Amino acid sequence: MNKLITEGIGTFFLVLTIGLAISSGTPFAPLVIGTGLMGMIYMGGHISGAHYNPATTLGFLMNGKIESGEALKYVGTQLIGAVLAGIASSYLTGNTLTIAPEADAARALFAEILFTFALVLVILQVAINDATKGNAYYGLAIGVIVMAGVWAVGDISGGVFNPAVGLGAILVDAVLGDGGFGNLWLYIVGPLVGGALAAIVFKLQVS
Repeated sequence: MNKLITEGIGTFFLVLTIGLAISSGTPFAPLVIGTGLMGMIYMGGHISGAHYNPATTLGFLMNGKIESGEALKYVGTQLIGAVLAGIASSYLTGNTLTIAPEADAARALFAEILFTFALVLVILQVAINDATKGNAYYGLAIGVIVMAGVWAVGDISGGVFNPAVGLGAILVDAVLGDGGFGNLWLYIVGPLVGGALAAIVFKLQVS
């Protein structure tokens, strides 16, 4: 239960930080998001592994670092945390979080695959590779790659790289705002494909 509580809290604050940072209009939103994630990773890494992302959980599952039953519980908890954070963000800002409403589907999908691949590959290398076991920089590495990805393709896809973030934002926007579910598949398929590819490449790297 302590792992699930940690996953829920970490995902909640990740999505809440994203919603508040984007709503503020600050050009430093990627920095805010990356450093917020970094803090949450150090909070929960030693408890649950600090996945906060179904694509990450998929990468761990494909490398035998989590059982399928526990992985499903992780994903369910992440989705609940994301939806609750979307509601909280909407209440605090008065606006629902909208993810790249004008995104070109093909480009957005490609961007999500590419940078989720990069994110999950970094996570696997710094979190489960025996060569980096016990390192103290894993949170920094993950926060930096998220920051870089959001800055690089935020204008193309919204820089989500996380199905929980996509579902939480789009569901709340559809229910409480004026959005719909048209682009939801992009933020589920793209990150999961990227995460699966990263898991495969990681196996090749460490074999």
